[in-house]
Amino acid sequence: MEDSVSFLRQLIRAQTGGEAAVQKVVADAARALGCTVETVRYKPGDVPMVGEFAASRAMVEGERESVVATFKGEGEGRSVIFFAHPDGEPLAGLGAWRRDPFGGVVDGGRIHGWGVADDLSGVAMMVDGLRALLASGRRPAGDVILASTPSKRHARGVSALLHGGLRADAAVYCHPAESGLGMREIKAFCLGQLDFRILVAGRPPSTHEISHLAFAHQAENPADTLMEIHSRLKALADRRAEAARHPLLEQAVGRSSNLLISHMNVGTPGTHTRIASHGLIEGALSLLPGEDMNHVQASVEEAVKGLARIDWVSGISGAEVPTESPLYRIVADAIVATTGERPHVNPLHTASDIRNPIVQAGIPTIGLGPLGGDLTQNGLHDEWVDVEDYRRAVEVVSDIIVGWCGEA
Repeated sequence: MEDSVSFLRQLIRAQTGGEAAVQKVVADAARALGCTVETVRYKPGDVPMVGEFAASRAMVEGERESVVATFKGEGEGRSVIFFAHPDGEPLAGLGAWRRDPFGGVVDGGRIHGWGVADDLSGVAMMVDGLRALLASGRRPAGDVILASTPSKRHARGVSALLHGGLRADAAVYCHPAESGLGMREIKAFCLGQLDFRILVAGRPPSTHEISHLAFAHQAENPADTLMEIHSRLKALADRRAEAARHPLLEQAVGRSSNLLISHMNVGTPGTHTRIASHGLIEGALSLLPGEDMNHVQASVEEAVKGLARIDWVSGISGAEVPTESPLYRIVADAIVATTGERPHVNPLHTASDIRNPIVQAGIPTIGLGPLGGDLTQNGLHDEWVDVEDYRRAVEVVSDIIVGWCGEA
């Protein structure tokens, strides 16, 4: 068990030296396997937007680094990109951890570490998968490309590589499943989303009285405006849910399109008789694969017309790969061969990175990964990945390479 996660433990421990240290471990391991390794530096704000957008405040600043390792195929097979992200959440709350966040501690069949499930295990499984294939004496006929590339907070690493010319016949996003199903599911469908915020102004009554209560009818209360905005947006969401349907989502949760109001703020707690100067409402709206983002944005703006102007924070297109596609069949067969169970599509992932090669470059892409949990992204601690499921994920990566690229 210890040997099966030795490389993953290296990545966990390397985090004490920062993201660059993690990427160096990846690059060195890929070179040792015979890969040609390239380091690509980029600025997220310079990457063209296709089927997405992000306000500058939502995007990370500064230059980032991706590692692209290519193992040249020894025949005429198809090529594949495996990609995962080495960046994790900003370090915080380490005192709540019961195990060393950077020790790679194995306990109860789980390996624990900061970012191990989001997404160091994804980075490790693609490297270990190629390593296992080569150790067995097999060689791919087509090119195998391993891309360790930043993703969080709109780091846009894989998009930068695609716009820089990286291409393959298919792609596989390596990332543990947050659903609790691990290798029993395939990410072949993801919702898109539109994130927004709306700031509305209030107008106090014309009085010098401390209390506004007697004059409330003469004021413009932002609380009233927020409630009307919420009502209109909910009505729009209900209409969309009736018109926009997808069988996978209908079967899973009974609804295909949703609105989530995540934050509303107006006034000061404990102040009961003053009209607030402003109010704020924030939330997100889901997008089905193939939906026109601009059209949906226009419908939201029309819904709140006359009340407020929407500040669009970010937008991401949905994407999917049909279960009858060659890529899906090969991945599903590889999972069956390793686990003995037929996987299914989980349609409840929103904004999964499988969308990037599909939307940005028309490359069919699916995602998979081992069982993991307690993500620091969700404010939890002692993040973990199941060791046995990680071993299965490594075997599946090896089989995908042979199944898709062919064997020389």
